[in-house]
Amino acid sequence: MQPSIRGVSEATPSRPGSSGKPPQRLRIIEALLDCVASYGLAKTTVDDIARAAGCSRATVYRVFPEGKDSIMRAAVDTEVSRLFASLALVIGQADSLEEVLVSGMVEAARLIGDNRVVTYLLEHEPGVVLPYLAFDEMDRLLERASSFAAPFLGQWLGLDDSVRVAEWVTRIMLSYLVCPAEYLRLSDRRSVERFVRTFVLPGIRALQPDLHLQPTM
Repeated sequence: MQPSIRGVSEATPSRPGSSGKPPQRLRIIEALLDCVASYGLAKTTVDDIARAAGCSRATVYRVFPEGKDSIMRAAVDTEVSRLFASLALVIGQADSLEEVLVSGMVEAARLIGDNRVVTYLLEHEPGVVLPYLAFDEMDRLLERASSFAAPFLGQWLGLDDSVRVAEWVTRIMLSYLVCPAEYLRLSDRRSVERFVRTFVLPGIRALQPDLHLQPTM
């Protein structure tokens, strides 16, 4: 049985209707993402978003009364939900704790690295990304990531330790994504395997000394 995934099914955008056209809210979010990936958030206006979404400025404000900032928050939630949904397909097939950790870190790094919006913002407007990695927003992200990952870790760890390890691994991921290091290349499976076996698994054993972990060969 696959672990339940709290927070993914509820937040993942709904499927297009019978007409094949995505819901208006999703069209506006996608329009913002397209604009930001092309020329950044600072230069994107509500008029740009409306034009890309094929609707009027008034419609954008009817769906998102607070304007561009609220669309951006919704876009972040949407992209995180998509990330979790894709990750679930990969780590749900893992047959060991090490495989969950390694495949999860490598796939997350790949998905984030392939995201053209994140890539553009980190290169040209890092100030847009950083607020989501600090203070209350960081706490919210860690809580959401922990809630997602804990059920997958729970096959080998207790509930409290699953949440704790999930948060720890998320902190590691974010740290090395923002400040890359030569000794840990998150896109390189062998590099991640060495890191997990050298640092992460020993840390988990400190929590549960009797835990039997079989490294993936």
